[in-house]
Amino acid sequence: MDRKQIAGVNVELTDDGYFVDPLQWTKKIALELAKEVNISLSEQHFEVIDFIREKFLKGEAVTIRAIGKSGIVDVKGFYRLFPGAPLKKAAKVSGIPKPESCI
Repeated sequence: MDRKQIAGVNVELTDDGYFVDPLQWTKKIALELAKEVNISLSEQHFEVIDFIREKFLKGEAVTIRAIGKSGIVDVKGFYRLFPGAPLKKAAKVSGIPKPESCI
Protein backbone atom coordinates (compact mmCIF):
# COMPACT_ATOMS: atom_id res chain seq x y z
CA MET A 1 0.00 0.00 0.00
CA ASP A 2 1.09 3.51 -0.73
CA ARG A 3 -0.10 6.89 0.51
CA LYS A 4 -0.14 9.75 -1.96
CA GLN A 5 -1.41 13.30 -1.97
CA ILE A 6 -3.58 14.00 -4.99
CA ALA A 7 -5.39 17.33 -5.43
CA GLY A 8 -4.66 18.13 -1.78
CA VAL A 9 -6.15 14.89 -0.44
CA ASN A 10 -4.13 12.07 1.14
CA VAL A 11 -5.31 8.82 -0.44
CA GLU A 12 -4.30 5.22 0.03
CA LEU A 13 -3.37 3.37 -3.16
CA THR A 14 -2.47 -0.20 -4.00
CA ASP A 15 1.00 -0.95 -5.34
CA ASP A 16 -0.53 -0.67 -8.86
CA GLY A 17 -1.86 2.83 -8.09
CA TYR A 18 -5.56 1.98 -7.66
CA PHE A 19 -7.69 3.35 -4.83
CA VAL A 20 -8.03 1.26 -1.69
CA ASP A 21 -11.06 3.30 -0.56
CA PRO A 22 -13.18 4.52 -3.51
CA LEU A 23 -15.01 6.91 -1.19
CA GLN A 24 -11.87 9.09 -1.05
CA TRP A 25 -12.32 9.91 -4.75
CA THR A 26 -13.39 13.37 -5.97
CA LYS A 27 -13.72 14.94 -9.41
CA LYS A 28 -10.64 17.07 -8.65
CA ILE A 29 -8.68 13.89 -8.00
CA ALA A 30 -9.99 12.45 -11.29
CA LEU A 31 -8.66 15.47 -13.15
CA GLU A 32 -5.20 14.99 -11.59
CA LEU A 33 -5.15 11.24 -12.24
CA ALA A 34 -6.20 11.79 -15.86
CA LYS A 35 -3.25 14.14 -16.39
CA GLU A 36 -0.93 11.35 -15.20
CA VAL A 37 -2.19 9.11 -18.03
CA ASN A 38 -2.26 11.96 -20.60
CA ILE A 39 -6.03 12.30 -20.81
CA SER A 40 -7.94 15.58 -20.75
CA LEU A 41 -11.35 14.80 -19.25
CA SER A 42 -14.49 15.87 -21.11
CA GLU A 43 -18.13 15.69 -20.10
CA GLN A 44 -18.37 12.30 -21.84
CA HIS A 45 -15.41 11.03 -19.79
CA PHE A 46 -17.25 12.02 -16.62
CA GLU A 47 -20.43 10.27 -17.81
CA VAL A 48 -18.41 7.07 -18.25
CA ILE A 49 -16.65 7.61 -14.90
CA ASP A 50 -20.00 8.10 -13.14
CA PHE A 51 -21.32 4.90 -14.77
CA ILE A 52 -18.22 2.94 -13.67
CA ARG A 53 -18.42 4.23 -10.10
CA GLU A 54 -22.15 3.53 -9.88
CA LYS A 55 -21.71 -0.07 -11.10
CA PHE A 56 -18.78 -0.66 -8.76
CA LEU A 57 -20.52 0.80 -5.71
CA LYS A 58 -23.55 -1.45 -6.43
CA GLY A 59 -21.18 -4.42 -6.34
CA GLU A 60 -21.53 -5.13 -10.06
CA ALA A 61 -18.66 -6.14 -12.34
CA VAL A 62 -17.12 -3.32 -14.34
CA THR A 63 -16.33 -4.59 -17.84
CA ILE A 64 -15.66 -3.09 -21.25
CA ARG A 65 -18.78 -4.87 -22.48
CA ALA A 66 -20.96 -3.27 -19.78
CA ILE A 67 -19.55 0.16 -20.61
CA GLY A 68 -20.22 -0.47 -24.31
CA LYS A 69 -23.85 -1.32 -23.49
CA SER A 70 -24.27 1.68 -21.16
CA GLY A 71 -25.75 3.91 -23.85
CA ILE A 72 -23.09 6.51 -23.05
CA VAL A 73 -20.43 5.29 -25.44
CA ASP A 74 -19.83 2.23 -27.61
CA VAL A 75 -16.73 0.06 -27.20
CA LYS A 76 -14.78 1.91 -29.92
CA GLY A 77 -15.69 5.22 -28.29
CA PHE A 78 -14.51 3.90 -24.92
CA TYR A 79 -11.14 3.01 -26.45
CA ARG A 80 -10.95 6.55 -27.91
CA LEU A 81 -11.70 8.13 -24.52
CA PHE A 82 -9.17 5.97 -22.63
CA PRO A 83 -6.58 4.90 -25.24
CA GLY A 84 -4.12 2.13 -24.53
CA ALA A 85 -5.53 0.11 -21.66
CA PRO A 86 -9.03 1.62 -21.44
CA LEU A 87 -10.48 -0.32 -18.52
CA LYS A 88 -7.32 0.01 -16.42
CA LYS A 89 -7.07 3.76 -17.09
CA ALA A 90 -10.79 4.35 -16.59
CA ALA A 91 -10.78 2.41 -13.30
CA LYS A 92 -7.77 4.33 -12.03
CA VAL A 93 -9.27 7.73 -12.95
CA SER A 94 -12.64 6.63 -11.52
CA GLY A 95 -11.06 5.84 -8.16
CA ILE A 96 -12.07 2.20 -8.01
CA PRO A 97 -9.90 -0.88 -7.42
CA LYS A 98 -8.44 -2.62 -10.45
CA PRO A 99 -11.22 -4.67 -12.10
CA GLU A 100 -10.79 -8.43 -11.84
CA SER A 101 -10.92 -8.73 -15.64
CA CYS A 102 -7.73 -6.64 -15.93
CA ILE A 103 -4.43 -8.51 -15.91
